[in-house]
Amino acid sequence: MKVIVDDKIPYIKGALEPFAEVIYMPGKSTTPEVVKDADVIITRTRTICNKKLLEGSKVSMIATATIGFDHIDTEYCDEAGIEWTNAPGCNSWSVAQYIMAALHTLAIEKKLTLSNMTIGVVGAGNVGSKVVKQCKAIGMNVLVNDPPRQRTEGDTGFVSLKEIQQNADIITIHTPLTMDGEDKTFHVVDQLFIDGCKDGVFIINCARGEIFETQSVVDALISGKINEAIVDCWENEPDIDQELLDRTFISTPHIAGYSRDGKANGTSMSIQAISRKFNLGIDNWQCQNVELPENTVIEIEGEGKTTQQIVAEAVLSTYPILKDSNRLKNSILTFEKQRGDYPVRREFPVYTVKVKNSSDEVIKILAELGFNL
Repeated sequence: MKVIVDDKIPYIKGALEPFAEVIYMPGKSTTPEVVKDADVIITRTRTICNKKLLEGSKVSMIATATIGFDHIDTEYCDEAGIEWTNAPGCNSWSVAQYIMAALHTLAIEKKLTLSNMTIGVVGAGNVGSKVVKQCKAIGMNVLVNDPPRQRTEGDTGFVSLKEIQQNADIITIHTPLTMDGEDKTFHVVDQLFIDGCKDGVFIINCARGEIFETQSVVDALISGKINEAIVDCWENEPDIDQELLDRTFISTPHIAGYSRDGKANGTSMSIQAISRKFNLGIDNWQCQNVELPENTVIEIEGEGKTTQQIVAEAVLSTYPILKDSNRLKNSILTFEKQRGDYPVRREFPVYTVKVKNSSDEVIKILAELGFNL
């Protein structure tokens, strides 16, 4: 068996070598000539797996170590008998951590009390449902919009997009990218959508870049209709819009899901899927030696601090999000390099928080966020 692997997929070396010839190479260097004799491709979003790449090859399986699979022509694969698999939910807690860091940074800089605010979560799948849980944990009023789930589960717990537009102080998008149909999300945040929102709304996109109609968002930031934007996903990546970059409060290079935990989960899910298909006997394979941060203990003195300040200190100790933002704002042309060389970030359960002089409420919130105490 021959396997082509994107060389940016972490923790994978050694997993398949006992069973296959494994070739590691940059995702964008994967060509029809390279895959011609391959049985499996393990990829990320930068390899476009379509008829042009796959026709005439021996490929019988594609595994992408990512939630998204826009880069796979699934219709062609189904017609050609090529099995494909993604890694749903692999980095969902990483994105939830990103949202917590973004919200607490926003609260500090804008002097906001998050527990007095309403957040609208559009899309409540693997990622959005965890964002909902964590926003409720910190005391926010949460409105949830997810039409596919609502049709299946009933109206309880869901609201219309219009209700979110009218009532949410903050809107965060966590939908897949769909180009048409009743659940179309392409350019869902356009001028019409923005016009229907409360004045001075805060808006977050760490789903897909094309969910924003870029110029409409820029215009609304200029006019003040949108107070601040937090953007991780951009149209036309890596050739992103300079004006939107300049006007966003937090700008990051599509790394919300780039915790080491999320990457390890994606790799593990890909290997397990390949094992099941080819009967390799490693169906429970897990990544080993995932890097730890320098310090996994967070000590906080709570005297004189509000609950929100203590929680913010814990959250931002795990992920000082402005470092990522400043890096991109200072070097737009290194978008891809910043993704490829992303520093170690671990999720909340890796950390133990020791808080002195705090309340039971603080302990409860930190535990609900996933910290060890």
